[in-house]
Amino acid sequence: MTLERRHVLGAVFVLAVVGTAVLVADVLATVFFAVTVAYLLVPLHEELTSRGLSTWWASIAATAAAALAVVALAVPLLLVVVGRLDEILAILSSLPPTLTVDLYGFSATVTLSEARAMVLGYGRSLARSVAVVGPVLALKLTVFVMLVFALLSRTADADRAAIALVPQGYRDLARGLGRRTRATLFGIYVLQAATAAGTFVIAAVFFFLLGYPYVLTLAVVAAILQFVPVIGPSVLLVVLAAGHVIAGDLVQASMVLVPGLVLIAWLPDVLIRPRLARETADLPGSLYFVGFVGGLLTLGPVGVIAGPLAVALAVESAERLSAELNDVSVAED
Repeated sequence: MTLERRHVLGAVFVLAVVGTAVLVADVLATVFFAVTVAYLLVPLHEELTSRGLSTWWASIAATAAAALAVVALAVPLLLVVVGRLDEILAILSSLPPTLTVDLYGFSATVTLSEARAMVLGYGRSLARSVAVVGPVLALKLTVFVMLVFALLSRTADADRAAIALVPQGYRDLARGLGRRTRATLFGIYVLQAATAAGTFVIAAVFFFLLGYPYVLTLAVVAAILQFVPVIGPSVLLVVLAAGHVIAGDLVQASMVLVPGLVLIAWLPDVLIRPRLARETADLPGSLYFVGFVGGLLTLGPVGVIAGPLAVALAVESAERLSAELNDVSVAED
């Protein structure tokens, strides 16, 4: 095949992908999610096939593992939203328009009316959406499962097709970007999910010992916040402590804030992350945070994945450009 013909076919492929993205825009986030998950599951698929499973059965097993992981992560969040939304809205509705705090002779008045109205409006719209979101989520989960299975069952073909579009002299760059992509996705999905699971267990025990109601709800919120880089579940602890300070209970505030920051916000990172860190991308926390926030604000929920991934690929490209300009070879894994 001539180089010109290869480029024409590559251009046709890109146009077809763009056209397909436009036509399936409503499930584009699901497709992106499925592609990234399938790419991350390739090593598991290869391990299963090396142990004697056929490609078809290895694809089914890996896809089932991914689907169960998605359900396991989504169900607690849905239970919190559906089961506690009315109670949360009732608490917010009972808040006064203004709140005066007196502490050690100092007095401050906080206006809550605008924030309360905004949160209540969002909560009510969320409650209306919950009634119709079930069938939509079921359809998207079906698309996710089918696409992950299709990609895994055709892993070798997809890899050959993708690498064939890259000129021979640049395939080391493509493979380097591929390794960085898998490492970043591992950090986003596996490491964060494992840390969130550990956070949930520790938080559930912690809030139970302190006598909080809705222990599981608070533990789920803490686990979800673990996906927010840098800040994490410390936000929840600060809010709870601030509520106790406003109520004049300084002892309870200190008990939830100081031990909580150590046990919930810090300990899961220490226990879990070092054991998985060697598999993650070498991406500074500040850049990860920029990618997370920027992707979320620009693309919505899918930006939580796409943002850090884009930043990681930019870092990899910069490192390889620097090595090229300085005539230094980049170490291959």
